[in-house]
Amino acid sequence: MPRLPSWCTRRHRAIGVDHAGQLLATAGENPDRLRSEAAFAHLCGVAPIPASTGRTQRHRLHRGGDRSANRALHLAIVVRMRCCPRTRAYVERRTVEGLSKPEIMRCLKRYLAREVYQSLCADMRALNELDKM
Repeated sequence: MPRLPSWCTRRHRAIGVDHAGQLLATAGENPDRLRSEAAFAHLCGVAPIPASTGRTQRHRLHRGGDRSANRALHLAIVVRMRCCPRTRAYVERRTVEGLSKPEIMRCLKRYLAREVYQSLCADMRALNELDKM
């Protein structure tokens, strides 16, 4: 039976097997495009793009990329906003600062993409070490 990636089981409780598989497929289909966490976020469609008008400083999400990976990150964020105490505290803090729910979700998606990318890279390094043995 195949083993789940460590980033699916350890810290990221909101990412299930289906969503982990989708994120792995997204990363695996385009290994040359994953040069940094920003490239992974762009590939998943969660890279911030300035959308400021007048005196308002705002960002929106990049609409391109893999929509299925974006959906996987979105659903993980929805679960985290309901269940994870750390995420709930973040949402409360950002709400007090004046951000709307979509803006908070945009920030959370970017943070989650960063965490997944770092864990994915760590797992790839571990796999490369096993291959060298």
